[in-house]
Amino acid sequence: MEEYKKQFIEFMVRSDVLTFGDFITKSGRKTPYFINTGNYKTGGQIKKLGEFYAEAICSTIKDDANVLFGPAYKGIPLVVTTSIALSHKLNRDISFCFNRKEVKDHGEGGGLIGHKLTDNDRVIIIEDVTTAGTSIRETVPLLRKAAKIKLAGLIISVDRMEKGAGDKGALQELHEEFGMTTGAIVTLDEIVSYLHNRQIDGTILLNDDIKQKIDVYREKYGAR
Repeated sequence: MEEYKKQFIEFMVRSDVLTFGDFITKSGRKTPYFINTGNYKTGGQIKKLGEFYAEAICSTIKDDANVLFGPAYKGIPLVVTTSIALSHKLNRDISFCFNRKEVKDHGEGGGLIGHKLTDNDRVIIIEDVTTAGTSIRETVPLLRKAAKIKLAGLIISVDRMEKGAGDKGALQELHEEFGMTTGAIVTLDEIVSYLHNRQIDGTILLNDDIKQKIDVYREKYGAR
């Protein structure tokens, strides 16, 4: 496992973004772990998060993309911090844009802010997590309405490796449906492999009991 992935897992734990226990997902599933990206709340955290996304883009997407797109609302800070990280750390000055939830009918108008999409732009979508791929299926028509863009890829923070609409994982389904590269900073497999019985700041968060619960959960909801 690459070093940045290990660092990201510990970063999520220390930011109270990755937690273990008994939770209910938005879809109503009972899950033994939860990822709440809304818990990132400081400048230092969001700066570091952008650097992790930048690392994932460079190691996953080989397309020479020129635009990052972040779906509102959580995608807005993600796309801004990732573009900054790509510029400062990796010397790749990539444009960014994001959408409004409601189209503006005054001033400059329109539904997109930032880079004005043009034909042949190569766009990477930046998201926090995706379970069924619903937000991406809403995003793609919006981008294609603006211009004849090329979908260069999709990067999320954590691949939960759960079933999408069928038995395949959501990222695999989106890859096949839209013909774009999909990836995550880390996968659930990597999280479990790294954290199982490992102390983080003196505490074991993912012990044998939690791992067994995750195994049971994945037997029911995991992608095939």
